[in-house]
Amino acid sequence: QVQLVESGGGLVQPGGSLRLSCAASGFASCDYDMTWYRQAPGKEREFVARISFTGGNSKYADSVEGRFTISRDNLKNEVYLHMNSLKPEDTAVYYCYFQDFGARDYWGQGTQVTVSS
Repeated sequence: QVQLVESGGGLVQPGGSLRLSCAASGFASCDYDMTWYRQAPGKEREFVARISFTGGNSKYADSVEGRFTISRDNLKNEVYLHMNSLKPEDTAVYYCYFQDFGARDYWGQGTQVTVSS
């Protein structure tokens, strides 16, 4: 079955870096745009970054532009989120997402990122 499994979260100090991974299985992830979302405590889930199925195009939320980079390895069926210059306001659960051609949504279980000194 379709699965998205995030990993790489953790506790990091402000200004630090993390790399999140999303391992896709049960479908051909190379056929789909892939997206990272995040949800902070008490807030709605928000868009972070999207990458096209080829990896040639990407889009970012204004709040992470210039600090985060989304990438993918279609041979490994993995998507990554490289996060630099982390701020306390980046603290959230980060989710991997895609929508299939039938407009069905798929989410991973999320990985916690905490930015704190």
